[in-house]
Amino acid sequence: MSSSPSRLLILDDDPSVGQTIELIAKAAGLETRFTSSPDTFFRLVDEWQPDHLAIDLVMPDMDGVEVLARLAKRACPARIIVTSGVDHRVLDAAGRSATERGLNIVGVLPKPFMPSALRRMFATPSVSGVSSDAPAPRQPGQAMAAGGNYLIQPHDIQAGLDGNQFFPVYQPKISCFSGQLVGFEALMRWRHPQLGMVPPDKFIGCAKNSGLIDALTRRMFDLSLEWFAQHYGSTSVRLAINISARSRLDDVFVEDIIGRCRKCGLVPGQLIFELTETSAMEDPVASLDLLTRMRMKGIHLSIDDLGTGFSSLLQLVRLPFSELKVDKSFVITASQSSESRQVVQAIVGLGQSLGIQSTAEGVEDHETLQFLRDIGCNFAQGFHIARPMPADEASRWSHFSFD
Repeated sequence: MSSSPSRLLILDDDPSVGQTIELIAKAAGLETRFTSSPDTFFRLVDEWQPDHLAIDLVMPDMDGVEVLARLAKRACPARIIVTSGVDHRVLDAAGRSATERGLNIVGVLPKPFMPSALRRMFATPSVSGVSSDAPAPRQPGQAMAAGGNYLIQPHDIQAGLDGNQFFPVYQPKISCFSGQLVGFEALMRWRHPQLGMVPPDKFIGCAKNSGLIDALTRRMFDLSLEWFAQHYGSTSVRLAINISARSRLDDVFVEDIIGRCRKCGLVPGQLIFELTETSAMEDPVASLDLLTRMRMKGIHLSIDDLGTGFSSLLQLVRLPFSELKVDKSFVITASQSSESRQVVQAIVGLGQSLGIQSTAEGVEDHETLQFLRDIGCNFAQGFHIARPMPADEASRWSHFSFD
């Protein structure tokens, strides 16, 4: 039995635009419905359950930003295209705002638009809403439990640790120029017996606030170092692990990690610690001392999510990072936003001027990967290359792809 076609619901106050989108969508094989009424739109979202939404920003009764905010409160999983004739900076800002609310934005489309651009968005993976650190899709009913009505508590996390419910997945990182595997980023996942797969953004904050982040970090090292040593211990491939600013980052922590490396047969130079821009700048003097000691021990340091904070550039460049990681929010929108391309190019250029390697996360298509090659970005990761995978799949993927 063939699966039913995808459904597109259009909200636009201009019937001619709505009709144009309908014609393009039907030619692409989608069932479509059009309305100019927000009330009708939300009723159809609930009753018809469309897979795709096309939403105009400028509406007389309820503007598109408010519509997007209401969809976010409903945890709407549909793939969303934002359209408008407003200034492209306003359009990009609306798309970023919706992404930060957790919506699955596949693109922003300025009016007038080419039919080919809209057709590409129907077929393109999510460019904003599902990050490279996103969990696998949950089964029906689990999203509400894990992300909506149930609030994760510290005792839930402790029970998960006691029950070995947390596990790492691994996302490959490749050279932009050769395409060769250069590393993996280890990402924590939680398989809850009742809630299913709980995404990191639902439990990391609780772990930080309750002091359980150290236990989660130790669990990550316990599981990922052993796997990495078994498959890549004698190679130049590196393993990146995210380190929270709430973790007790001190000399004891560093020595403990180095001891774990020795026990597994790894050298510290095969590890990359990823710290966010904001966490690195919480106490730049203390960070300078500790990060310098880490680098002296051979551990590589990556500043993650660069471009999202408001740190002093002078302070940032004084810290001994060996890698700059461009935040995925800029990389994902680079093919559509000139501002995003300029930010990515500026960060890569900063790395080049400082002799620091750069990595772009959130690479979702070949066009973006080619752009990164053109501007001299060193490394890339994202869904275009590979999604985060369990350990056995990751090792099979790397051997199949690069042997």
